[in-house]
Amino acid sequence: MTARGLRAFVFTLLIAACTLAHAAMSGMPAPVAIAPGVYAFIGDNDAVAPKNHGIVANNGFIVGPDGVTVIDTGSSYRYGRAMIEAIRKVTPLPVKLVIITHQAPEFVFGAAAFRDDDVPILAHARAAQLIRERCAICLANLRKTLGEDEMAGSRVTVPDRTVDGTTEIESGGRKLQLLHFGPASTPGDLAVLDTQSGVLFAGGLVSNGRIPELRNEQIPGWLAALENLRALDLKTVVPGFGAPLGGDDIMQTGAYLRELDESVKRAYQSGVGLTEAMHTVQVPAFANYKLYAIAQPQNVQRVYLQLEKP
Repeated sequence: MTARGLRAFVFTLLIAACTLAHAAMSGMPAPVAIAPGVYAFIGDNDAVAPKNHGIVANNGFIVGPDGVTVIDTGSSYRYGRAMIEAIRKVTPLPVKLVIITHQAPEFVFGAAAFRDDDVPILAHARAAQLIRERCAICLANLRKTLGEDEMAGSRVTVPDRTVDGTTEIESGGRKLQLLHFGPASTPGDLAVLDTQSGVLFAGGLVSNGRIPELRNEQIPGWLAALENLRALDLKTVVPGFGAPLGGDDIMQTGAYLRELDESVKRAYQSGVGLTEAMHTVQVPAFANYKLYAIAQPQNVQRVYLQLEKP
């Protein structure tokens, strides 16, 4: 390496170190290059808490020749602004579109920062409806957990563009497939596939090292969506929570859901009551996953109550 090349290399390292230091001080994870032009912000994968600033989920962005597409926006306006600043350190190109994969609070409240920059926001029609109808409650809960300062400026931001099913779009000069397989982890799940790199942002459909939380949907639809994703022969998947995965590894989420479903059904058919089931039905292979102590009894309750429905 020449002296000039060495100086350039050292300068690059210093810039990277400063960027990482700023990210650490602000609580903002630095973007990780997943593939050429594809970046992810990896959250800490735990429950929302003041110590992690609510930065627990993953999101990211895709840089095309004409602009940037953002996938999910984090849990606060402050995080959304930090995303915009981080993107500008990677590319001067403008953000052309934000895609919200589903309406979970850890993924949506940074959208207001992009709305203030007049960036269009897209989601499945059902997710947009749920954001409009329910996210005010989620925002109030986040304010209680994280505090008014952390959540300053955060507001419910309803997507202004919607899709009703699987479709292909062009954004920033890259072709993206927006995949919808019906109600799964939520009624309006989208997964975003960058066709150039083969990287999939799975949103709420996939978790890694963290127990997936059941809400109102039923397990069969979620399992069917995972099987459809596996059939795509994906190389890299950015889950909603946890480190990126290989394509086949997304089925660990399916393995948990299947074992949960079977275990609750066995307890129900054996006459075990709801309260006892919540304390005794376990999925030992996943006991070391984040949120197990919290989410497991809640998931048992939701499956059990679905079995009680006529």
